[in-house]
Amino acid sequence: MLKKIKSFNISNQEVLPIIEGGKGVGITNGITAGHFAKAGAVGTFSGVNADYIDENQKFVPLIYKTHTRRERHEELIEYSIKGGISQARIARDISGNNGRIHMNILWEMGGAERVLHGILDGAKDMIHGITCGAGMPYRLSEIAEKYKVYYYPIVSSMRAFRALWKRSYYKAKDLLGGVVYECPWRAGGHNGLSNAENPDAYEDPYPRVAEIRSFMNSVGLNDVPIIMAGGVWHLDDFEHWLDNPEIGPIVFQFGTRPILTKEYPVSESWKQKLLSLKKGEVYLNRFSPTGFYSSAIENEFIRELKAREIRQIEYRTKSDDVFNCSIPFGQRGRIVFIKSADKIKVDEWTKNGFSEGMKTPDETLMFVDKSKAQQILTDQINCMGCLSQCRFSNWSDKEEMHFTNGKKADPRSFCIQKTLQDVRYGIDIENQLMFAGHSAYRFATDSFYANGFIPTIKQLVDRIMTGK
Repeated sequence: MLKKIKSFNISNQEVLPIIEGGKGVGITNGITAGHFAKAGAVGTFSGVNADYIDENQKFVPLIYKTHTRRERHEELIEYSIKGGISQARIARDISGNNGRIHMNILWEMGGAERVLHGILDGAKDMIHGITCGAGMPYRLSEIAEKYKVYYYPIVSSMRAFRALWKRSYYKAKDLLGGVVYECPWRAGGHNGLSNAENPDAYEDPYPRVAEIRSFMNSVGLNDVPIIMAGGVWHLDDFEHWLDNPEIGPIVFQFGTRPILTKEYPVSESWKQKLLSLKKGEVYLNRFSPTGFYSSAIENEFIRELKAREIRQIEYRTKSDDVFNCSIPFGQRGRIVFIKSADKIKVDEWTKNGFSEGMKTPDETLMFVDKSKAQQILTDQINCMGCLSQCRFSNWSDKEEMHFTNGKKADPRSFCIQKTLQDVRYGIDIENQLMFAGHSAYRFATDSFYANGFIPTIKQLVDRIMTGK
């Protein structure tokens, strides 16, 4: 064990300085969280569309009985609340009152606040902390105060935390359990890169975390830990952070490494994929219907989305000096106008089977084959309102916006709920979204995983505490 690695008081209990990173749509659940807590660390189950396990310990799938997006959205919220409560109960029972149990929620999830209130109402004394990112969760502290639980905002810069603090967090200082710094260039899943930051220009987390600590100290948060997330693999790599006054109290969150454990509810094909990854095979992209950057394994799913962007041209509904070449569009063959130079591209794409043009919100046509066009349209129709706003289907959960984001649906994106449900069951993983952090290639080079070894969560926690 690294001598400098110390236990830490997290959510009012002394635990190991290890936190399980929350991963939504059933990936972190009561079983994974319970085993992390049982090992003396912090377990995190996801409150994002959690699976409902009934009183007989049987999984109850969500089968939609209604037809409109709005109605399906209500069904999803109701199910998510029941699911979250059931996962909290499982985590508590497995942990045996060891460690701590946290719940992770995405602020930009559809009905996020309603789900938070519903789960915390029904799981009293089972949840010790809430981690929350994917947006600016100003009201997180207010909700934490109501239920007397600790809160852990996820940020990617000092500016983001300062804004949250000045807006509302200063009112609930005592329940701020920690600030999660998630490296936007290295974390898996949705990342907090701002429009001012270059996705191709990686920035060392140390000065960014030191800047957060400096601000925290200036407002009296000297003893509140920063939780380093994104790219964390070996604690040895962070030895210079420990007992370092520039960084202050520090603990570590692991998101990608726990996926490759026996308890994680993902398919064997996903686990084997992780064991074979090479450096650079995780791709930071902006295809997500949330509009955020995200990091995922570059498989056929990502390559197909890249190809959609390439097969894209501008168009106009009326001709002018530049857009003066007419082509038929859609089933009715309506005429639109494109640049003459782009007609050569369209002819080539059509020749190769990509004959279906689909309008985007940016006055462009994207070309796909007929089966893909039909799949996109079907998925858009089947939208269940899983996000607060969705660029793929144009859904919004705001009644004052008439349940639409006011823009055209964007066929360059995808139904995130559908693909995340399919990938965890191992349904054609090469053609599904597979979130992973950029350090995932280390599975193939880390001796701990030699000969395809897959540890239990307890074995992983023990290993991490050695520094490796």
